[in-house]
Amino acid sequence: MRRFLLFGLVALLMSSCNTSKEIIYLQDVRLESPEEIKAAETITIEPKDMLSIVVSSSQPDAARIFNLPIMATQASNGDLMYDSYLNGYVVDGDGYIDFPVVGKIKASGLNRWQLQDRIMETLRDKKLLDDPVVTVDFMNFKVSILGEVTAPGTYSIKSDKVSVLEAIAMARDLTIYGKRDEVYVIREEGGQRHSYKLDLRSSDIFDSPAYYLKQNDVIYVQPNKVRAGQSTINQNTVKSVSMWVSIASLLTSIGVLVANIVKM
Repeated sequence: MRRFLLFGLVALLMSSCNTSKEIIYLQDVRLESPEEIKAAETITIEPKDMLSIVVSSSQPDAARIFNLPIMATQASNGDLMYDSYLNGYVVDGDGYIDFPVVGKIKASGLNRWQLQDRIMETLRDKKLLDDPVVTVDFMNFKVSILGEVTAPGTYSIKSDKVSVLEAIAMARDLTIYGKRDEVYVIREEGGQRHSYKLDLRSSDIFDSPAYYLKQNDVIYVQPNKVRAGQSTINQNTVKSVSMWVSIASLLTSIGVLVANIVKM
């Protein structure tokens, strides 16, 4: 009988350990063992991207015609607020932007630094500016995060380099019901749709082409069986009740087993 009770206690504890293995990230990372960091793929400009392009020069008046007008918005207190990022260049379906005075400039397929160089070269070749300085930034670099995360939604990215882990952090992490081994990144580029499956429990995600995100990527976190089986009528109530009932049941079972072992 004592052996049976001990076996039951061990089984309960092992069940708890298995549950923790399902939710812990990067379980196989080797501590204090440096690894080479994989360089993020350079983000290239694609049709429908919106770009902020600012031209400056030692001749401000001559450079002004190449900059889109800064738009003003009305603040709640009646003051005018100026935001240069309300205007931008949209890359058309053929991959071109319509640049003031110059006309069409091919943008798709280039990264933002290459486009900067192309615009500066064009302005010099056409003798429009002697010493142009051009800055190009993405205005619509965003990713959408769906499924079992705390705060699903669409998030704007202010950097050219963002990882899937950083994006999940923006969405305030996966819920306890999210499957760490079934996180999907859906990407559209070059007229094709690619889907990648990531296992956040493994350090192999660092080698995935989807570890670093691109503009308009969609991240989807698959729900586990518990979540999938819940009623959609009153999810919040079912979630809180089932969680506390499970915890209470586990603690009660362990307490009873320990008490019986002590008595014997």
